[in-house]
Amino acid sequence: MNMNLQKYLALLKAVEYGSFTKAAAELKCSQSGISRMISDLERDWGLPLLARGRGGVQLTAEGQKLLPHVRAVLQQCQRLQTEVDELNGLQSGLLRIGTFSSVATHWLPNIIREFQKSYPNVEYEVLLGDYDEIESWILEGRVDCAFLRLPVSPDLETLLLERDKHLVILPEGHPLADCERFPLAALAEYPFMLQESGECSDVTEILARHKIRPQVHFSTWDDYVIMSMVESGLGISILPQLILQRVPYRIVAKELEVPAWRDIVFCLRSRESAPLAVRRFMEYLDYR
Repeated sequence: MNMNLQKYLALLKAVEYGSFTKAAAELKCSQSGISRMISDLERDWGLPLLARGRGGVQLTAEGQKLLPHVRAVLQQCQRLQTEVDELNGLQSGLLRIGTFSSVATHWLPNIIREFQKSYPNVEYEVLLGDYDEIESWILEGRVDCAFLRLPVSPDLETLLLERDKHLVILPEGHPLADCERFPLAALAEYPFMLQESGECSDVTEILARHKIRPQVHFSTWDDYVIMSMVESGLGISILPQLILQRVPYRIVAKELEVPAWRDIVFCLRSRESAPLAVRRFMEYLDYR
């Protein structure tokens, strides 16, 4: 039975990553091992599950019908492991966390370091994504808990952690580098570096709310690239205060004249039914 579960997991990871190579890296086995396990499933079930191509792999029609059942079996096994962990007092287990980059960079290392002092045998799977991806992961059971920003689905329970300000970032020597608060109208007067997705989708909401049409000269998903561009004098941008901690770039951060922020929360489907590892992990969130 354990071997069958490993095959189910190989199928799930191959679908998630669209690649045998990436699935193998995640499961710490060979690419040929992943391919063999999925071929075994196809032979055992007498059905094609994945279509292989140069661009990777994707589910066949038969695979699409069977994958929810495969995922359900794996989730049931995780629930079984949770019960075992409960009986053993959390001597082992797996904690699956969904998060975005600034929390992963500045909060998680401290939280996990302290958590490990009490529970050294717990293992972790940390998935990085944007807000929509993370919310879908927790609703689907792909992760046990997550860090998100409000608002979130009403089907999730939340714990408010911090109100994180959005700040305008400028190169040193910018004409407004010494202003007390950055005027909203000035956001449209200088070249703007826009983060298109991820944790700064908030920025487009701020601009739209104040009817500001910035001169977007550069866009990317990476906030560190934006900081580097701003440092080089290529424009200005808006980033959350959390991601601006301990940055090596020579930039200036200013509050907006009308403050803007995001509320960062810890999310889970149900505190009552959450795995023991999640409930214990919540006790360490103050170490962020």
